[in-house]
Amino acid sequence: MRMNEGVEWAAHVCVLLHWAEEGGDAPVPATRLAAAYDLPTAYLVKQLQALGRAGLTESVPGRRGGVRLARPAARITLMDVVAAIEGPDDAFACTEIRRQGMNAERPARDFAQPCGVAHAMREAELAWRRALAATSIADLAGSTPAGRAADARRFLAAP
Repeated sequence: MRMNEGVEWAAHVCVLLHWAEEGGDAPVPATRLAAAYDLPTAYLVKQLQALGRAGLTESVPGRRGGVRLARPAARITLMDVVAAIEGPDDAFACTEIRRQGMNAERPARDFAQPCGVAHAMREAELAWRRALAATSIADLAGSTPAGRAADARRFLAAP
């Protein structure tokens, strides 16, 4: 499975916004967030809009406006970010090809249970989703090497 690069961008931006809040510098303009990782502002804004629609971030209008987290970083998970950017749909969609070709004439009752492929994929996806849901933005921020938060705050606060 390959995720949209916007997931990476959004997760990193959420960590930056968390650090900005800790330093008293929230909200942060989208242009400054984009500059932090040399990202194209127009594309990052699309990710920020998706985060906003999901209730993870909010826009603050005005001269000192920008973007800030809509709730504490400890209550925003990586699964929240993935769902905001990628959508809530399952990664795997079984099309039941086993009912075609050599099995086309078999009765429907022969296919009452999901096939082994669908079952294995669903189990793997559930494990993946649980792992992402168990990791918060605050967890990510806390696992970052010492000094990065202070560096980020200085960068975000610069004119």
